[in-house]
Amino acid sequence: MKILALDTSSTVATVAVMDGEKLVGEYILNHKRTHSQKLMPMVDEILKSCDLTPKEMDVFGVSLGPGSFTGLRIGIASIKAMAQSLNKPVVGVSALEAMAFNLIYCKEMICPIIDAQRDMVYAGVYQWQQENLENTMEDQVLPIEDLLKFLKDKEEKIVFVGDAVEKFKELIVEKIGNLAVFPPSAIAMPRASSIGEITRVRAVKGEIQDFSEVLPIYMRKSQAEKQWEEKMKNRG
Repeated sequence: MKILALDTSSTVATVAVMDGEKLVGEYILNHKRTHSQKLMPMVDEILKSCDLTPKEMDVFGVSLGPGSFTGLRIGIASIKAMAQSLNKPVVGVSALEAMAFNLIYCKEMICPIIDAQRDMVYAGVYQWQQENLENTMEDQVLPIEDLLKFLKDKEEKIVFVGDAVEKFKELIVEKIGNLAVFPPSAIAMPRASSIGEITRVRAVKGEIQDFSEVLPIYMRKSQAEKQWEEKMKNRG
């Protein structure tokens, strides 16, 4: 089973190609350029480097978010276009779940956090139960202070990953002290290989989607949508 997977839910753009359980190639670019400029050249380059074409893919995997509204639209639209034109299935994966998956078989709780602005985060809590990654707190958007109070009450070690770690690291340490664990950034950031492996497992189980069924996980309205609604309200 050949898989092309990608994640554009944050500043990081990452693309991976898998052949069954084998990771054939992975590109990660953690640099402030727009995904509209860098994503498709990355896809083209990694496929060429792996001597493959989009037509040879059996299934496509993509991060559904939550995260950057613009980034998600670019990534999902790109995958949907390829899947539609080639009549191939898609597997959509939570960005939070995929980041937790980076720490495979970790014994501690894992808390992926993505910056949602205004001291809010998109967050979930995951834990490995034998070979299964279980979601022990529903993915949601909430104030970072509320999340840390919830985690402190657990009185357990917890590993933080995601782009909001750098922004809130001092606050995390202040609130929960040595219960917080911070892995290297290469593990803490989104990786398309994790999207790819989750995609493979679900595709084997038949848990696939048609391109038309793939929708982003926003959790909250974009700033542009809020401004538009406010504008319409004022007109009324």
